[in-house]
Amino acid sequence: MMHALCDRELTVATVESCTGGMLAALLTDIEGASHGFERGFVTYSEASKNELLGIDLEVLHKNEAVSEVVARAMAEGALARSRADISLGVTGFAGAAGEGHEQGLVHMALARRGRPTAHRVEHFGAIGRGSVRVKSLKVMLDMLEQALGEE
Repeated sequence: MMHALCDRELTVATVESCTGGMLAALLTDIEGASHGFERGFVTYSEASKNELLGIDLEVLHKNEAVSEVVARAMAEGALARSRADISLGVTGFAGAAGEGHEQGLVHMALARRGRPTAHRVEHFGAIGRGSVRVKSLKVMLDMLEQALGEE
């Protein structure tokens, strides 16, 4: 994956909430592909989403943190606040979701300069925090692979 980015002279940025930096760690673990990774953001709180990504607080207050709107805003904010060509964003309930929320609900978005932002939602269920996070990584890698295939 990272070699495909490097071969096309593209870079990626990540913006993660429920995966807490796991995607960035995975992408930077590939030896010889470091120039394909531009930067990573871990934005767990509303304040960090606002300060680091420029997401308007009104958007965050009007929408659930785990929503399509916020996932898209995260990916687009990471793209705007980096030099990357592509950004991947993820927000979800990996563990206990709290009353009225769905455990295992994860929203992911991929933003790319000059193209519409893609979105995926997954309902992984109550499979455990670690499993939700790993399954989210797989989906985001699939999204990145698909975007590279659209070259």
